[in-house]
Amino acid sequence: MATPHTSRFTGGLHLHRRSRTDAATATLSAATVREASVAALRVLLGFVFLWAFLDKTFGLGYATKSGSGWVDGGSPTKGFLSHVDTGPFASTLRGWAGDTWADWMFMMGLLGIGVAVILGIGLRVSAVSGTVMMALMWIAEWPPAKHTEKGALTASTNPFADYHVIYAIALIALAAVAAGSRYGLGERWAKLPIVERNRWLR
Repeated sequence: MATPHTSRFTGGLHLHRRSRTDAATATLSAATVREASVAALRVLLGFVFLWAFLDKTFGLGYATKSGSGWVDGGSPTKGFLSHVDTGPFASTLRGWAGDTWADWMFMMGLLGIGVAVILGIGLRVSAVSGTVMMALMWIAEWPPAKHTEKGALTASTNPFADYHVIYAIALIALAAVAAGSRYGLGERWAKLPIVERNRWLR
């Protein structure tokens, strides 16, 4: 009687331990997938900004024609802002087209946000500056408008939730979850003395 009883008890204990191990493994696996997915989103989103900087700087032949890059004397803002023809701020934005201050602020914003988000550092600053940039670009395109100032269709596909809004929300979400702590340099960045004294730099 004792031997079967002991055998059944041991078997039950063994199964219990195995189920706990499986659950722990599944939890670890889910956490790894989640962290890797967030890191992939962070790097890809950062590359959106960095690529825009590279293309506009060197005229790589995509959005910016070869020979028309910033290094060739072209203006990163003139082509876009000079054709703004919708929204209540259209004339103001056209007036900024090609201004040196506008070119430098736009390009440094693209570079800074792109590099910081890819590396996982300064995500709070990137979220704020990126949201401001996306808001200005949203205003320039003014998706709520169905027609331009000349009456032509704007081809807007959504009056609110276009890609500018999505990018801004994604930047805010990455900063909120400290996405640079894993698969990034966020933890090392946070330990720098200047960052420890100024937490907004995280």
